Parts: sequence; C-alpha cells; structure tokens
Amino acid sequence: MAEPILKWVGGKRQLLQELRSRFPISYDKYHEPFIGGGAVFFDIEPSGGTINDLNRRLITFYEVIRDHPEQLIEENHRHEYEEEYYYDARDWFNELHKLDDRSLVQQVEEASLMLYLNRTGYNGLYRENQSGGFNVPFGRHTNPDFIRERQIRKASDMLDDTEIHNQDFDYVVDDADEGDLVYFDPPYQPVSQTADFTQYQSDGFDKDDQRRLRDLAVKLSKNGVYVVISNSPPVGELYENVSGFTIDIVDATRMVNSDADNRDDVAEVIITNVPTDNRQQQDLGNYV
Repeated sequence: MAEPILKWVGGKRQLLQELRSRFPISYDKYHEPFIGGGAVFFDIEPSGGTINDLNRRLITFYEVIRDHPEQLIEENHRHEYEEEYYYDARDWFNELHKLDDRSLVQQVEEASLMLYLNRTGYNGLYRENQSGGFNVPFGRHTNPDFIRERQIRKASDMLDDTEIHNQDFDYVVDDADEGDLVYFDPPYQPVSQTADFTQYQSDGFDKDDQRRLRDLAVKLSKNGVYVVISNSPPVGELYENVSGFTIDIVDATRMVNSDADNRDDVAEVIITNVPTDNRQQQDLGNYV
C-alpha cells in the first residue's frame, strides 16, 4: 500500500475500506478515468492499466513522476518554505500553464511547483479560478514535506506500466477489456448550494455528464468489465432501474474543511456491477 503524493479535495482515503470491499476478488488491468490524488490507485498498487484526468497539470505531474523521478526530486530541493517565495512560485506556475508547448525542463519545473504549492498552500487545497489560474493562498505548516523523495520513487515504480491519458473519461470504453476493473470517481453532484466539492478544476461536470457516465458504465458492464462508481447520493437515482448494478449508501469524512472538528461524516453512494459473491469483502480494519 503506497501513499498518495498530493493532497486532493475529494480524496478517497476515508472511503478505501468501503471501496475495496466491493472490488472483485480478482481482475486483470485497473483503470481510473478520474485519478485526482490517486488514493485508491496507490492503495491497491495495480499492475497495468490506465489513469486519466482532464487536469493537464495533474497529468503532467504523473507523467514526470513515471518518466523522470530523479529530475523531479532534484528540482524539489530548490524550493523554500517562505511566503514571498510561495507567491512568486504560484505566479510562475500559472505562467507555465499558459504555454501550449513546454520543454521537458519546463514540465519537470511545473510538476515540482505543483507539489510544492500543494504541500505549502492553505489547507493543502488544489483550486483553480474560472481562467484556470491556481489561486490558493499561502498556508501555515510545520515542516511541510515538499521533497517527497521516497514517495516519488515508489510512485514511479508503480506507474511504470501504466498508460496516462489527458482526455474525456469515455476513452476507457476502448481501453478496458473483459475482466478489467474500472473505478469512476467523477466530480461530485453537489448535495446543496454550499456543498460544491467540484471546484478543484475550472471545468464543470454537469448532470448530462453524469448521464453519459452511467451509459458508459452500462456499456462496459455488457462488455464484461467490472465497474465501481462513487459519488454523492443524488447520483444513485440514475442507476435505480439499471439491471446488474447495486447501490449502497455509506458514510465518509469529507476532507475539505480547514477545521478538523467541522469535518463531518457525509453520505456517499457506491454503485457497482460486481456480484456480491465475487467481492473481496476483506478485513477492513487494515484501512481504518
């Protein structure tokens, strides 16, 4: 079980035990079309498959980890934990994002800045404004680890035989074969006007996208692919009349509040076509 390198809004560390218990006992390749911080991916350490995200910076980050880990570690050592340096780094990070074509040196630099800003920004948030600019303010931390040397090398080994994509989630219908497992963790359908957990990326994910995902899940299921989906409870309604899928409501702590005392348990839905007699149902105490 490896450790995610980035902190990420909507991360699944609190939901791992519930998800793992619904994964099939055995499967071939693993695919995650909304990788985000990769809590599930790094927990199960799959051998072969794909990851994907629409966030170009995030995908560059994983590509650099996979292909150039030592250059990334070297670049990480250049940073300073200081407020003025943070805002200069944030400005340059946003300037790099404006470039259509970036050299390898610039890609490594961008990946390093993403990690630095993630580990030293306020509450470990990743947030973009409507123009795609990273806008999280400086955070107060005690000895933040933005080098992550051990974690980067471990992640690089894990990603070695993983294909990395930066495109719409529907790519997976061509990549996933019978016996593979696809885990979908899309931006969540808000449960209220004040509970919008999808703001980590400037591009939205609306109800039509949720319906497209449902239709894709049905197609994958017909192709013999195992499917697991997590989201907020309203999305479960889309699957109520879909044959072969079960819908479970579980509790998980949402790590989006800076005050730990106000991080309440909230309901989440897990939807899957994995038959109950073919689920791992392992000792969940390992994931508490």
